[in-house]
Amino acid sequence: MNVAKSRGHVIGTKVPGGEFEQIQGLIEVGAYLNTSDFVREAVRDKLASIKVVKYRDLDYEAAKKEVLGYFKSRSEAYPSDASADLELDYELVCQITDELQREGRLEVI
Repeated sequence: MNVAKSRGHVIGTKVPGGEFEQIQGLIEVGAYLNTSDFVREAVRDKLASIKVVKYRDLDYEAAKKEVLGYFKSRSEAYPSDASADLELDYELVCQITDELQREGRLEVI
């Protein structure tokens, strides 16, 4: 394990007085042990709320094969599910889904 990871990093920041007072109030009522405890929890909450979306760069035919395989392997799914799980652009998945429906290779329930 990396020693720096196990010890963590110190991050300094300034907050407006009103926000600092709110944090102190939460500490006083026992919601947090101290300011550092509050900041660590706030950082965790923020990081958990942000999802970085990665898209793979596939040519259309390769993407079409993956999308068709995705829907065949599931009894029910939405294009947004395929987009997220296959890491493909949502608009591309919708375009492929429409084409597969027109070709009669994919059925909408």
